[in-house]
Amino acid sequence: MIFKTLAGKTSFVGHRLPQTFLFLLFLGSLGFGALFFLPETSRLKRIFQHNSDNSAVITDSMNGQSAQPSSPIGAAQFDIGVLRIQSQLSSSNGKQTNNNKESSQGTVSMEHTSEGDAADNKVHTRGVVVSSRARSPVRVKLRNCMLKPPYLANYGKPSDPESLQRREKVKEMMKFAWDNYKRYAWGENELRPLSRNGNDGRTFGGLRGASIVDSLDTLYIMGLGEEYQEAKEWVENNLNLNVGGEASLFEVNIRYVGGLLSAYYLTGEEVFKRKVVELGRNLLPAFNTPTGIPHGVVILAGDSRRSSGGDLGRSSVLAEFGTLHLEFVHLSELTNDPIYTEKVMNIRKHLNQLDKPRGLYPNALNPVSGNWEQHYVSIGALGDSFYEYLIKSYLMSDRTDEVAKRMYYAALEAIENNLVQRSPGGLIYVAEWRGGILDHRMSHLACFSGGMIGIGAEHGSPETRQHQLDLAANITHTCHESYRRTPTKLGPEVFRFDDGAEASAPRVNERHYILRPEVVESYMYMWRLTHDPKYREWGWEALEALERHCRLATGYSGIIDVYGHIIQHDNLQQSFFLAETLKYLYLLFSDDDLLPLKDWVFNTEAHPLPVIPRNCSQERGHRPNWTH
Repeated sequence: MIFKTLAGKTSFVGHRLPQTFLFLLFLGSLGFGALFFLPETSRLKRIFQHNSDNSAVITDSMNGQSAQPSSPIGAAQFDIGVLRIQSQLSSSNGKQTNNNKESSQGTVSMEHTSEGDAADNKVHTRGVVVSSRARSPVRVKLRNCMLKPPYLANYGKPSDPESLQRREKVKEMMKFAWDNYKRYAWGENELRPLSRNGNDGRTFGGLRGASIVDSLDTLYIMGLGEEYQEAKEWVENNLNLNVGGEASLFEVNIRYVGGLLSAYYLTGEEVFKRKVVELGRNLLPAFNTPTGIPHGVVILAGDSRRSSGGDLGRSSVLAEFGTLHLEFVHLSELTNDPIYTEKVMNIRKHLNQLDKPRGLYPNALNPVSGNWEQHYVSIGALGDSFYEYLIKSYLMSDRTDEVAKRMYYAALEAIENNLVQRSPGGLIYVAEWRGGILDHRMSHLACFSGGMIGIGAEHGSPETRQHQLDLAANITHTCHESYRRTPTKLGPEVFRFDDGAEASAPRVNERHYILRPEVVESYMYMWRLTHDPKYREWGWEALEALERHCRLATGYSGIIDVYGHIIQHDNLQQSFFLAETLKYLYLLFSDDDLLPLKDWVFNTEAHPLPVIPRNCSQERGHRPNWTH
């Protein structure tokens, strides 16, 4: 993605920082670059952070020597997923009662209370009943507007025993991943399961606990009450937001801002609101540019700067500055301060003023001049979530954001006209565009687009709806083929449709799998849109492959070569595995009343944010004019 396509812009296996770039070049000179220097493969929200000790475990998984997964949890052992929100779980100071701190065993459930009822909530945890009363004025004001229960009639509990057992298996996987993170890397950003320690990296500028913040909503909706309480207490007592390193604006926004917002809307815990409002203020200096297009990095202690390294610091990346809208609109809702919405609306305004080659959005923009820097277009790395946030902004606005709607459907039409291709074997894929020349490859990152096109299909013109739903299904099928055609049944980072390749990865440096969620994400959306049972079967195939090849005794790890019979692990349990991959699998095997799509929109890190009803912001006096 980078050296051939985006002059001066580096995005690679781990960090986009120049010192890592030099380190990987050094590795390449030693002969290891074929495995770890992966130039065209990183969706910006998925950072492949290779372990610093370069340790790896080799297991002959094809001969049954890899770490064996535990058996699925019996469907009858637990009451399934019964955390129910109707009002605030804690008092306005964010403190819990002593009993509530002790309510840490097993599944948590909350009794139903009627809308607007001020009666105490009763939280049941293995016989412990804890009451707490909603006292926050903001919560009272918003509860009938945006705050919706994550569960409706049946807590998302599937009616058929097979899906119920599979959902419980996903829950067991989440608990296993969490327990090992807690045991070996508590408070660090991510777990290194082979070396049994933590990985901090530099992506978050000194912020810690990425796996904790990313896991809050997953733990909550799965009913893992003890684990959720551990995470909440760590956030309250240990999450320091005033750090001085260079942080990725994009990564901090989607993981920390998104995770804290979602946790607040699901639980009502005031600590999450306080933290996310503080963090949102710390991100604003990134927008101090002549155009208002933010820099890619920000000093959270109160400064912003571009990355060092010449041209590397000039470009702002489409998927970075285009993946702020959902979270920033909600920051304005929480604070009643329009500045956050104004920042992201300015980005929209600027993009609409630019000429776009063939209607396409190039992946790099100069934040000083405001001009495109090259004509490389991809719905995978560097571009992906920009398009996702257009259709989701429309849906989150209760279908009033007409600007986002027009931009999305115009972009989709340009993508179909220029990038969508059919392989010799009949597979539909989305190629990349390099100044008018097609590169017939598709990244795992681009596999989110099946779900994106699917959820957008019903909101376009009536004559295109079935066509777009068919396109979504065809892309999702192609991504499934990239999994099915490997010995491990896990998909490669990049798969190609040229030089005889058909949804396969002939190049060694494109064969890794790092616990990515995009394929199962599309399975989940397509299941909800069609209820075709094949999507649940495909999801179960992916789950079984994860258990067979990625589960170790100490957590989960990505693998270096999905085509290899001897499995080599990368020693990293990515935070997005807990935030996204396992959450999407859990939702896939749940009924649709768990986080129903009419009420919730998932950010690009799978953090659910509530749809903002049309009258909500109007009552609060700062709804932007979405139609201009």
